[in-house]
Amino acid sequence: MPKPVIFSIDDDPSVLNSIERDLRAKYGSDYRIIPINSGKAALEYLKKMEQRNETVALFLVDQRMPEMNGTEFLAEAMKTYPQAKRVLLTAYADTQAAIDSINEVRLDYYLMKPWHPPNERLYPILDELLEDWKAHVRLPYEGIRVAGALWSLSSHQVKDFLTRHQIPYQWLDVEKDEKARKLVEGVTSETKLPVIFFPDGKTLIEPDLKQLADKVGLQTQAGLPFYDIIVIGSGPAGLAAAVYAGSEGYKCLVIEKAAPGGQAGSSPKIENYLGFPSGISGDDLTRRAVSQAKRFGVEILSAQEASRIVVKDAYRIVQLKDGTEISSHAVLIATGASFHILKMPGADKLTGAGIYYGAAYTEAMNYKDGDVFVVGGANSAAQGAIYLSQFARKVTVLVRGHEPTASKHLVDAMQSNPKIEILTDTDLLEVKGSATLEQITFKNTKTNETQTRDASALFVFIGVRPQSQMIADLVKRSDKGYVYTGPDVKADKTPHLLWTLERDPFLLETSTPGIFAAGDVRFGTNHRVASAVGEGAIAYALMKEYLKSL
Repeated sequence: MPKPVIFSIDDDPSVLNSIERDLRAKYGSDYRIIPINSGKAALEYLKKMEQRNETVALFLVDQRMPEMNGTEFLAEAMKTYPQAKRVLLTAYADTQAAIDSINEVRLDYYLMKPWHPPNERLYPILDELLEDWKAHVRLPYEGIRVAGALWSLSSHQVKDFLTRHQIPYQWLDVEKDEKARKLVEGVTSETKLPVIFFPDGKTLIEPDLKQLADKVGLQTQAGLPFYDIIVIGSGPAGLAAAVYAGSEGYKCLVIEKAAPGGQAGSSPKIENYLGFPSGISGDDLTRRAVSQAKRFGVEILSAQEASRIVVKDAYRIVQLKDGTEISSHAVLIATGASFHILKMPGADKLTGAGIYYGAAYTEAMNYKDGDVFVVGGANSAAQGAIYLSQFARKVTVLVRGHEPTASKHLVDAMQSNPKIEILTDTDLLEVKGSATLEQITFKNTKTNETQTRDASALFVFIGVRPQSQMIADLVKRSDKGYVYTGPDVKADKTPHLLWTLERDPFLLETSTPGIFAAGDVRFGTNHRVASAVGEGAIAYALMKEYLKSL
């Protein structure tokens, strides 16, 4: 953390030099001493300090300065640094002005010029003030600060990205925090949010994820032009394959368009994963897997999206959206699946502004004491509801079927939670809100009874959509977009994608030799974390066999 600052402000150069010398001699080891020759210049400097989240311990200000006197400066400075101690330097004739400023700016002390010898007339006074400041100060957060609003989709995306990457940050809501709003206004006059403040004083305004990834030090560019294996997607299947590939010495690259972990990475708690009797959060499991993969030399690209795969002889060339091309001999498609997007009017506008797909782990604390709704009845919905109940006043779970399909231990946990209400045989009909979600309407399909309720937030966990559009023209897929592998490749008779080799496809190989699929994107998957990890491990073993055949 940077040292706290002691400001000395005086328009007389000789006085300013003298006070700076005495302050440095006594306090230079514990504080930054900043001398400035005018109040206006000091206020501009304070704005930059606030953006860097730096701390002021004490102002030592001359009363008689042109343009702005000491009392006027302190009145402005206190708006930004109200905890700083305030000392006014005065001449004998300014005594009454100093007394008046005690009431105006809650002056802590006024010091008569000259202050020599400092051991008797300066240091004892400042020592006492600084000790009192240290005893009562609340030091500012030292890391990344994200200033945004709940209605801002970009704010949600940035928070989710940082949360999923386990990068600490402080959230500043500009609609609830006047200081945060002024902090943003000091950087930009536009209405773009979020504004991200970094400890080095730099800012990003409504950045895309790649800009953010670059700034926080994540890898966004491949280190090599060629890899033995490229894995697209960093959920459990992709990370498992990468760990095995790296551990056996293969050059392996993982490409991730958002953050590692897939849907599992946003799970508040996975209770049925082997080896963790008390359960483990999705982000903790992901953190361990990422660390393990990197230890074996695997490169993981963040905020990079693969847009196309080109087959050229024995090479599989992955093209990224930014135009970069990276070659390999084998590619694993582990892009997973996403939740279904609500198609009803208004839902698109409210996405990230009260309507969230998954993301309970990221947004839950913003809805403390609110009335939130969860749509879905499977494991992810149940886990989200249980986690949200730690913050919300009430959580209502809307289940389309006759009962939740989640694991029994999760259903039992919801039913025994007094803050969770489960409504079965229920369809979501409508969402309403101007800037943010305000109400939802739903219907009981048995009784046809319709209800409209106020809603702070709606978390959607319904259905899964395989993320296979990138390879739609390259491999065989089901009518729902799941990628066929192994025996299912031969069973499908799509004319232009027929398997032409003499050998049969490997178990997890697609209709294009050298391109494999594992996890939620694959046809026949059962959407469980352990299964995805197992498929990733098997996919690696099969890719190894494929590489040996080249």
